[in-house]
Amino acid sequence: MAAELNPTGLLKDDAQPKSPALPATSSETISALTHYYRGEMGRMAGWRDRIDRTSNWAITVVAALLSVSLSTPASHHGVLLFAMLLVTLLLFIEARRYRFFDVYRARVRQIERGYFAEMLSPQAGFTANWATPIAESLRRPAFLMSYREAFFRRLRRNYCWMYLILLLAWGLKISSPILQADGSATDHVRSLAGAAARAALGPVSGWLVIAVVGLFYAAIAFASLHREPGEGELAHGEVHV
Repeated sequence: MAAELNPTGLLKDDAQPKSPALPATSSETISALTHYYRGEMGRMAGWRDRIDRTSNWAITVVAALLSVSLSTPASHHGVLLFAMLLVTLLLFIEARRYRFFDVYRARVRQIERGYFAEMLSPQAGFTANWATPIAESLRRPAFLMSYREAFFRRLRRNYCWMYLILLLAWGLKISSPILQADGSATDHVRSLAGAAARAALGPVSGWLVIAVVGLFYAAIAFASLHREPGEGELAHGEVHV
């Protein structure tokens, strides 16, 4: 039987599809909140797994290209420069994933602090309105941190150490005679001019390569030490990602 239409062409009120009923009792509300918390935990864990995968890929890239570059003198030092580029690409990917993870992590932490912590150990004078921010986030999801902040945070937590290892390996590669393809030198490089001669990439001057690497690592050092104003979730406790 066809549904009845009103003059505007819409279904009549009694034929309109109805939304599910909202919880009517405290037990129903608690049950719904529990299931919602489990769902947010699952989404947070899923994005956390994606973040860990990206970090694992970066570690694998560093280990593999270090092995290729330092295992034989025939390997060019450009392999390590290529590793720096790959790690940077993975860092950009991880920063994007971290922004999504931070949204779900914030919702979970708000429920834990506002509801479960108070249920287990109530604090006098605690009046934080923890439900409203979650409701607003559900109605209009928005990132809680900028791409820049996410990039800096992941660099500071994990990637700065990978870059440091690659820099040390690159310096060893262009300064050690036993790691050079010609093997003509008998002593380690003792001057910047000697290092520049070995840092050349085909027609590209070694001085230019060293300058670019130096600027790149100056930016890495700045980003690793820089902290954005306000730490968001990091203001609550020391356990964080």
